[in-house]
Parts: sequence; structure tokens; C-alpha cells
Amino acid sequence: MVFVKSPDNKTLILNLNPSVTTLRWLSLHIQRNYLIPISQQRLYFSARLLSTPENDGILLSHLGVSPNSTLTLHVPFLGGMQAPVPPKSRLDFLNTKPPPNYVAGLGRGATGFTTRSDIGPARAAPDLPDRSAAAVGAGGAAGVGRGRGKGPGEEDEEEENEEKGYDENQKFDEFEGNDAGCLLLRNRREARLKEEIEKYRASNPKITEQFADLKRKLYTLSTEEWDSIPEIGDYSLRNKKKRFESFVPVPDTLLEKARQEKEHVSALDPKTRAAGGTETPWAQTPVTDLTAVGEGRGTVLSLKLDRLSDSVSGLTVVDPKGYLTDLKSMKITSDAEVSDINKARLLLKSVTQTNPKHPHGWIAAARLEEVAGKPQVAQQLIKKGCEECPKSEDVWLEACRLASHVDAKAVIARGVKAIPNSVKLWMQAAKLEQDDVNKSRVLRKGLEHIPDSVRLWKAVVELANEEDARLLLQRAVECCPLHVELWLALARLETYENAKKVLNKAREKLPKEPAIWITAAKLEEANGNTAMVGKIIERGIRALQREGVEIDREMWMKEAEAAERAGSVATCQAIIHNTIEVGVEEEDRKRTWVADAEECKKRGSIETARAIYAHALTVFLTKKSIWLKAAQLEKSHGTRESLDALLRKAVTYIPHAEVLWLMGAKEKWLAGDVPAARAILQEAYAAIPNSEEIWLAAFKLEFENHEPERARMLLAKARERGGTERVWMKSAIVERELGNTAEERRLLDEGLKLFPSFFKLWLMLGQLEERLGNLEQAKEAYESGLKHCPNCIPLWLSLAQLEEKVSGLSKARAVLTMARKKNPQNPELWLAAVRAESRHGYKKEADILMAKALQECPTSGILWAASIEMVPRPQQKTKSRDAYKRCGDDPQVLAAVGKIFWHDRKVDKARSWFNRAVTLAPDIGDFWALYYKFELQHGTEETQKDVLNRCVAAEPKHGEKWQAISKAVENSHQPTEFILKKVVVAIGKEEHAAENGKN
Repeated sequence: MVFVKSPDNKTLILNLNPSVTTLRWLSLHIQRNYLIPISQQRLYFSARLLSTPENDGILLSHLGVSPNSTLTLHVPFLGGMQAPVPPKSRLDFLNTKPPPNYVAGLGRGATGFTTRSDIGPARAAPDLPDRSAAAVGAGGAAGVGRGRGKGPGEEDEEEENEEKGYDENQKFDEFEGNDAGCLLLRNRREARLKEEIEKYRASNPKITEQFADLKRKLYTLSTEEWDSIPEIGDYSLRNKKKRFESFVPVPDTLLEKARQEKEHVSALDPKTRAAGGTETPWAQTPVTDLTAVGEGRGTVLSLKLDRLSDSVSGLTVVDPKGYLTDLKSMKITSDAEVSDINKARLLLKSVTQTNPKHPHGWIAAARLEEVAGKPQVAQQLIKKGCEECPKSEDVWLEACRLASHVDAKAVIARGVKAIPNSVKLWMQAAKLEQDDVNKSRVLRKGLEHIPDSVRLWKAVVELANEEDARLLLQRAVECCPLHVELWLALARLETYENAKKVLNKAREKLPKEPAIWITAAKLEEANGNTAMVGKIIERGIRALQREGVEIDREMWMKEAEAAERAGSVATCQAIIHNTIEVGVEEEDRKRTWVADAEECKKRGSIETARAIYAHALTVFLTKKSIWLKAAQLEKSHGTRESLDALLRKAVTYIPHAEVLWLMGAKEKWLAGDVPAARAILQEAYAAIPNSEEIWLAAFKLEFENHEPERARMLLAKARERGGTERVWMKSAIVERELGNTAEERRLLDEGLKLFPSFFKLWLMLGQLEERLGNLEQAKEAYESGLKHCPNCIPLWLSLAQLEEKVSGLSKARAVLTMARKKNPQNPELWLAAVRAESRHGYKKEADILMAKALQECPTSGILWAASIEMVPRPQQKTKSRDAYKRCGDDPQVLAAVGKIFWHDRKVDKARSWFNRAVTLAPDIGDFWALYYKFELQHGTEETQKDVLNRCVAAEPKHGEKWQAISKAVENSHQPTEFILKKVVVAIGKEEHAAENGKN
């Protein structure tokens, strides 16, 4: 949109886009809508004149005009240069001729009458002088032919006045009176109305005007862009009445008639053959004339054959190789294919006749006869092909294949005699022999004719014993000195000293071959000279670079992995050490090396990954992440000794890394060496004296190894040194294990004074009072905890359970409602409310709450899993489908779907869904218990053991049922396997109780 300020201080609103509108188009728009000629328009923008001829085709945006800009429009007042016109006399009209049918006074309402004075005397009146003669003379002097009193620009003004309907310069006319003024007022009113209408249209443009600028852009489209615009099509429903379509099955008689009409008769029926073919039984005569059909097919076949031949050279253009491929899979299954065989036979006959020196034509013809069941004809054809193409090894090989075992040797002998330099024929000749001695003799005979054939040398070496193979390879490297495999094979058969000589000669012949250097390194490693391995690889890389060989980092890493698979670990490490930095920027080294090590680890190349980490740790000595990656590799694929050595080395470079100290202590503890674990933690405490993690690790070590006094002493020291809330919580746990209720309450009270916002202390205090039967004190503890921690969900749930136990469901409802108000969109609170209603038999209220819960938390997996269990069995699949659409990757939903398949006896599907659940959430023990219970019922002993081992390795810590059992006082020091089996038993009891409740 652009604003234009007119000369009468009015603002014109133009709905234009400066980016696609030119100055010329803007001037035309002003002329068309506001009747100001382009010649009189002077457009200014910020005191700069835009209306110049050179600016007509330029876009407004290129002239600096942006949307919502204001332009100024000036209209010049043009002065006249016409000849002066003398003023008219007031009585001038008396000397002019009146207009036709003029009646004096009629215009002002006077009624005319005639008197004698009007008629006058009966003589002619004297001619009066023309008072306007001077004016006429002046006008004639000013310009002949212009008319009376017209100046140079007066004709244009008259035309403009005629368009307007009035003369703006006229005043009161003595003859017409004030009628002209009335017309002037009407014209002004119409002009003002027209201006208001234009202003309204400018502020409320039509749809066509809004898209006018886009339409103008269409001229920039190319022909391809215009053609790519999709057609709008006709989507109207008018004149589109649905027609009733009926489908009737075709009668069998019609199908049979059609089949008979298209049938080709290529053989006589049994009755005709029984009659000797001389007569045809009545009613079996086909409609088709066999003689005419035969002649027609012959004519068509001859035309096709002529078309297939080159009219210039007479050579065939059939592709015999492609035809050979088709013949391999060709089988005659019916009489209808006999005609196809005959066609092919004629076609290939034409091929062999037009171009008898083309070997593949003979091969195709022979194979066709073989497929047709005529092996003798095939042998004769291929024999003729050998005569016509004696230098084609493919023809001789085909002849050998078609010949019998007795004749094959003779055929191949003639072949090698005709083509003594054919490796394929000598290899085929060796294959026809039965024992290795004769095969070796044939191959050696072939080497006499083709001494530089690597294929023949490899074949004869494979048949020889070790000593003969060594002698043969010595001759082979002389005949084929540029083939590295022969050199390497010879080096492997020679002794250590001779192998070094062989490799040195190989380096002289092939200075750009890296495999020779790698083989030399493997040779030194195999003979115990591991110190020379790194030097050989380093020298080899320098020598290759001098020869201009580009060191490909990826290729050398693959060679390192190959060396690892071959058992040459030192060679693998040397290759990694010398090539790992090639082509890697300094700032990308850490990221690239870690990625390479992880990829090697995935491919099973553990030694290569270990070598990469070892080299990286020599560069990044203080990077904790790399030490941890290397430690994880050793933990998974190394020995306890290698892991301990690595962690010892790590803490010497990074003594303040708590995780490395703790990992070393835990590995010693898991190995059963508790004193060594204590020693590591003591060293860690000396290196990091104020580390709470080390204090708690030392406490756990003593506590889990049934040393409560040591654990109590460590925690007391930690509290004295200003331990955090975790130290106070662990102290209370120790006293709870030991049964010291008073000491436990004292520690909890002191801890809550120091850390009132730590919800676990409030929770433990309430649980302590519940165990002692002090329900009111427990309620006070929960309520006090909620004052300090209003967003703690476990406290709300514990208080609701206590109120349900003491005061009933109504009080529990109030607590859960208050909890949901303070913690909106919390699925655990909604689930607790649903379960409370279900426990008391209010199924309808539970369903209503579940519906509200899913509306507020539509992606909660725990709610969807509960809703699946609440609905009847026939509706569970539909509900599970909805749950999977909402949150398909939630382990709660996956476990619920697995239970459905379990109940439906779909064992494989159930196992798959349970496996997905434990893979996504290995820390939740409830899923492991479900999975293990399922395998106990439907799995084998192997699958049961696998699930158990995976659960022990995952060490789950969470889960509703898992935590209730694992945190019980009697199960505090039980292993993961024990907890898993107890959870399985608890799940079984719960399911049994649910079944009894339904019944």
C-alpha cells in the first residue's frame, strides 16, 4: 500500500506493491482513477522528483519507495500564450443571428406576442454595421483557420470542457442566466460523490484488485513453469449422476468359443494319429485352414529373419549371448512349445548361415538342441562350430561340456592344440583329470605355454606338497614378479631368514605395495621380535610416502583389524600407532578417535579399539571421558588385572576424579577382595579429603559386608565434617537395620532441623511411626513434610494411604483431590485415586476418574497401562491400540500389551514385547519380574537363565513392586536374584487375588 498526497491536501490510498509496480503503472493508475493526465503529474519522494522519462520502467522499490511510503503529487498551473480577445459588448448579441426557432423570453417564462412595431414598416431595414468586425479581424490576424477567437491551446480546453459538461471559467451569462451555475453545482456534487466512492474502493478493494499485482507477475513465468501448473479440474457434482453398473459372469460357452478361435493347431489329435493322419473324424474339423495358416506363418517367419539380417554386410543382428541365457532356463512342458522350438531353430540356423564365424551362434544352436532333447544333433552342431571357429575358447568349452566323459579329453586336447595360450582350456583340461598327479602334469604343461599365468601357478601350487610348493613359488615369482600374492605365499613357506630375503626382494620389485611391509611386521612378531614390529611399520610408511603412495587411514585401520584377526596383536597396535593421526585435524582428534574405537568395538575388533584408546590416552592424559571409555572396554572385554592396571594409571594422572577411584574400589569388591577395596578408598580419601561420594562408598562397602560398626563410625565422621542430607539419611538407615528405634528417631529429628526440605527424611519419619503403630504421629509427620515439600508426590501418596487406613475412603479422596490441585497433570496421583475407588468396589467412579486422568495426561504410559487392565478382556485390544498410538515407546504400555499376548497364548509376540520393555527401561524391576515369570511359564531353561542374568547385570532399583520388596528391612542385603524371585511370587499372588475378586 502506497499513500499519495494530492495538491488539495488530501491523501490518496493506493493498494499497490512497490516491489512489483513500476512508476509508469502508478501514473496510469492515478490518471485512470483520479482523472489527472500523466503529462501534468509531478511525483516527489522526499523532495526528489520521480516523474522523469528514464524512471518510467523502474520498480518503485528500486526508487526507494517501500510499503506505507507517502509520495507528493504536484500539478502545474499552465499559463496561456493565445492571442488577446477583445471584450464582448453587452449589446453584441443584437448584431448576431438568433438561433433557429428562437422565441424571446421563452427561457425565463415570458409569453411572446407580436405587435406592429415587431412587424415594422413595409420596407427593408437598413443594414447596421457589424460591431464585432474588429474582433473578427483580430482573430483572423492571430491565426487563419482557427475559428473565431481560438488561441493555440483553446481547442484542447474546449474538448476538456465538453468531457466535464461545463466550463469552469464561465461566469454569469446574460442570455442563459444562472442555469449554467446550477449545472456546475450538480457536476461538483457528482465529482465529490465519485471521489468518495473511489476512496471507499481503495480502502475496501475487490478480490480482483488484491490479486492484480500477482497477475502482473505472470509475465515472468517461463513456458515450463506455466505447463507445470496443475489443472483445477471439474469437481462439481452437477451432471454427474451415478450410473448403476451390473456385472454378469461370462458364460462358459463364450469362453470356450473364444479359446477355440485363438487356438493354434500344431499337432494332430490322438484319433487322427490313430488313423495314420490321412483322415479327420467328423465334428473335429477345426474352423482354421491348416494349410493357409502354415503358409502364412512361413511367410511371416521369413520376413522376420530377413529383417533381422543386416542388408549391407549380411551379418546377423541377433544377440546370441542373451539367447544363451534364456536357453538355460528353458523347459518344454507342452505341445504348444514345439512351435517355439522350431521358430528358434530356424532363427539360429539363419544366424549360423549368415555369420558362420560367430561362435555364440553355434553355442546357442547347440544348447537349443540340447534343450529339445537331441544331444547328438547338439554335438554335431558344436563340432561344426569348432571347425568354423577354431580360435574361440568358448566353443571348445561348450564342446567339452556336451561331449561324453570319454570324448571330452580328446575334445579339450584338440582345443589346447588350437589355442595353446588359453588359460580356461588348460584349467578345464586339468579338471577332467581324476587324480592330483595328472592334474598337476596338465597344469605344468600349460605353464610351459603360458609361464606368466598367475591362475595356473596358483592352481599347481595348491596341488603340490609344501616342499614342491616352495620350489614352484620360487619359479612363479621369477615369471610373475609383479604379483604380490605369490611373494607373500613364498615368504610364508620359507624359513625366517629366507622369508626376510624374499620380502626384501619383493620390496625391490613392488616398492609401492604396503602388504609387504605388513607381512614383514607379522613375520617379526611371529618369531618373537616384537620390538622390531613398530620400527618396520614406521619405516614402511616413510618408504611408501617417498614413493608417492597416499596413506589411506581407513585402509590401514582395516589392515590393523585383519592383523588382529590373524593373531598379530603387536602389528595391529603398531599400525594404529603410526596411522591413527593421518588426515585428522588437531581439534577433531578426540572426537574422531573415540568414534573409531567405538566402531571397532561394535565390529568385534577389541584389540584395535584398545590400541586406539591407548594412543589417545598418550595425547589426552587428563581427559576423564577417555579414561572412562577405556575402563568400560576393559570391564566388558578385558580381565580384572587389566582393568585394575588401567584405573591405577588413570588416578595417577587424574587424582581428583571420584568416579575412577570408585570404579576401582567396586571392581575389587566384586572380585571379593574387600581389603583391597578399602585400601583404594583410603587412597581416594587422601587424594580428595572432602568427597562425600567416597565417604558414602566406604560406608556402603562396610554396610554390605556386614560391618555395621565400621559403617556407623564412617557416617559419624561424615556428619561431623558437615555431611549433606544423604549422610543423615544413610545414618538413619543403618540404625533402622540395627533396630535402634530411638537412635533412628533422633537422627531423623536432627537431620530435619538441618535439612527441612529433604522429603526422604520426612518420609522415613512417617514410616517409622507407622511401624510403631503411632498413626497420629505418622500423619503429623506426613503433613509437616508436605508443608515444607508440597510438590513431593510420595508424601501425598503415603498420607492418602494412611488416611484410607485410618479414616476411610472419603478422607483419602480429599487428600488426593488436594494433591491434584497443587500438582496438576500428575499421573501417579490420578492412578492412586483410581485404585482407591477400585479397592472399595466403586468401578463406575474409577472409570470416570480414569477418563478425566487420560484427558489431563494423554501421554502417560502408566495411566494407559492401568486403563488397559481395567477394561474387559474383549476391549483390551482396542484400548491397547489407542495406548500405542498415544505413547508407543512407553515401557509401561509395552509391558501391558505383552501381558495381553501372554494371556492369549501368543508366546513369541509376548516375549518380543516384554523384551522391548526391559530394553527401554532396564532400571525398572517390575518389568524384569513379568518377563521372568513369563519365561518360567512358557520358556526353556536357557531363556529363563538368560533373563535372570540380564536382570542381575542391569541391577534394577525402581518399580512399584520392586521397591516395596527390596526396601523392606528383611530384604536389605539380599542380591538381585533373590529380590527378582520374590517380586515374581508377589505378582502371582496379586493376579490370583484379582481373579478371585472377579469370580
